[in-house]
Amino acid sequence: MSAAEAEPTLIGSVQRALRLVDIVANSPRPLPAKMLAAITGLTPGTTYNLVRTLIHEGYLSSEPDGLVLGSRFPSFQQQIDSRGVFLARVRSALRDVTEDVGATAYLSRFADGEMHLVDIVDAVRNPRVELWVGLQSSAHATALGKQILADLPDEERLDYLSRHRLEELTPRTISDRTTLLTQLEHSPGWAVDHEEYAIGATCVAVPVIAPGVTASLAISLPADRAVVDRDLVTTLQRTARQLSLQLGADSLGAGPGGAEFTI
Repeated sequence: MSAAEAEPTLIGSVQRALRLVDIVANSPRPLPAKMLAAITGLTPGTTYNLVRTLIHEGYLSSEPDGLVLGSRFPSFQQQIDSRGVFLARVRSALRDVTEDVGATAYLSRFADGEMHLVDIVDAVRNPRVELWVGLQSSAHATALGKQILADLPDEERLDYLSRHRLEELTPRTISDRTTLLTQLEHSPGWAVDHEEYAIGATCVAVPVIAPGVTASLAISLPADRAVVDRDLVTTLQRTARQLSLQLGADSLGAGPGGAEFTI
């Protein structure tokens, strides 16, 4: 057998398509097709043709701000260390919440000792809160951050608070450490901030808990129109539980957000 005959027959278009999927799977943010072309060195025309095919077949999904993984990766459900897989799951959950309640949805995650804002899906009628202070410096004043702090083990919670000042972002911000700890220790299983981060905005958050994941899912609403009731919290908890399961939570366990609704 000649050397040429021994070499496998490789299909260049398949290799290029797989390369695009691999890049998206390892990206922490949605990637526009134009950026994929720049990363790979492919022409825009070739990239767009490949992307259209991958979307049609369900390997990629198109979002307003770029591409994420599609639904054809059931074997990836436990591989939450893949940034692209994690983002795809999160994006789907946030989109569901936005459509269900008509509010901008957010997800934050605790990793390496800090709070990180993972993703946002905007609602047309209720746009996002202007993030004028990063989550790492405002966890105490946000529903996103307070929910995560409530879910952390005591030692990690105290360590985090010892490294971060409780800045008074608005007159309603809880800037007293003892008061904040008391609130966190008596958390009903969901968190709210009434104009503590930004005047005019009320945010509600519920936990997303899975192996290796401590996160929170939240929405923001205009404070003068916000109705935080059982229906709203239950809707958020339902989506958060589903996301937790997709990220590897035990379906037999109690799951996050199981506390009875109380004011």
